[in-house]
Order: sequence, then structure tokens, then C-alpha cells
Amino acid sequence: MLNTLVETAGASHSMAAIGAGLAVIGAGLGIGRIGGAANEAIARQPESTGDIRGNALILSALVEGATFFAIVVGLLFALK
Repeated sequence: MLNTLVETAGASHSMAAIGAGLAVIGAGLGIGRIGGAANEAIARQPESTGDIRGNALILSALVEGATFFAIVVGLLFALK
């Protein structure tokens, strides 16, 4: 019985680590796409640089916030 509990705890810790890793990878890909699209938009319309840069920063902050939330939830599951 105790061995099963230890294996279950180890599995939950590893699944939480995998979930946190996937969240970070997804955030990196998302922010990369935001930056690439912003650079392309600035290249097409240089007069809108300020607006495009501001929107890209806000979107990047939202992606980071969702990533931190996912990491915290993963840690809560791991420490449960």
C-alpha cells in the first residue's frame, strides 16, 4: 500500500513538471510569434510603430501571466 502511494506521488510530481515545461515552451512559442508578427507589421507600416509595439507588449504580458498561472497550478498539484 505504501509503495503504491509513493509511486503515485512520484507520478504526480513528474506530471506537474511536464505540465510546467509545456507551459513554458508554449509561452516561448507564443511570444516568438507575437514578436515576429510585430516586426513584420512594423516593416509594412513604419508609421504605426508605437501602436504595434504597445500592442505586442500587452499581448506578451498576457501570455506571460497565463504561463505563470499554469506553472503555479502545476506546482500546487505537485505539492498536494
